[in-house]
Amino acid sequence: MDYVNLGSTGLQVSRVCLGCMSFGEPDRGNHSWTLPEDQSRPLIRQAVEAGINFFDTANVYSAGSSEEIVGRALAEYADRDDLVIATKVHGRMAEGPNGGGLSRKAIMTAIDASLRRLDTDYVDLYQIHRWDPATPILETMEALHDVVKAGKARYLGASSMWAWQFSKAQYLARQAGLTPFVSMQNHYNLLNREEEREMLPLCADQSVGVIPWSPLARGKLTRDWDATTTRSETDEFGKRLYHDDDKLIADAVAALAAERDVPRAQVALAWVAANPVVAAPIVGATKPQHISDAVAAVDRILTPDEIARLEADYAPHASAGF
Repeated sequence: MDYVNLGSTGLQVSRVCLGCMSFGEPDRGNHSWTLPEDQSRPLIRQAVEAGINFFDTANVYSAGSSEEIVGRALAEYADRDDLVIATKVHGRMAEGPNGGGLSRKAIMTAIDASLRRLDTDYVDLYQIHRWDPATPILETMEALHDVVKAGKARYLGASSMWAWQFSKAQYLARQAGLTPFVSMQNHYNLLNREEEREMLPLCADQSVGVIPWSPLARGKLTRDWDATTTRSETDEFGKRLYHDDDKLIADAVAALAAERDVPRAQVALAWVAANPVVAAPIVGATKPQHISDAVAAVDRILTPDEIARLEADYAPHASAGF
């Protein structure tokens, strides 16, 4: 496994981040396709043994049970000082006022709850899951700064939003002497390259590490176009992300994978990882092969001609995912 610094920080992360949304008790939250603890633990152990030190979850995943499962497993399989644990805040965790969002009250409640579920004194990367239009961004940045100064988080990150919003947050944080974001977790893959217009150039200019979610396009780049899974059949959010016009790109991935005699996932991930602003794609796993393919993709180098083939049929899309 290779390791890189996350953005301009000294924090070293594996070139693959294990996304932990697939780990969670199926009867908690609204993801019936997630793996319960006894099925999640072997995959988390496999990731640790493969050299992955970067794990990304969120308070809202399976109503908190993802954090619980990940925390227990990592405590058993690895030394805490060797790990980079990331979680997120924004999603609704309680009914009524202040049960979600990015107000000071919501953030201070959420970080303590996440630390309890993860059974750790701190998280390495605390991320805002989405932009909160109901809360002034300066209030959010002040609260996050206090979380860092209290020792409950080492670094701050953001997730899908418009580039102007991210720029505003960074500017206000620096102007006020607050902790800025060091990473951007956004929607980026061969089927959705809209982030190349503004967000990725902004991150490159500001030395912000990019950790894309859904680098395999919810699996659309790893299987035949019309094939379905339990997740794809029930994932209403995912159904809005991709369209039948994208099939030509998926076919190009399949053709190149066949020529190279490798799984399609390795080709699709190698393309994402080839972008110099990308630190580590976030890869979910429900089977051992998902992790082994992700690790193998780190060393899979595509030629300029191969990259051109994969990109040839892309057409502009409406931004999706936030």
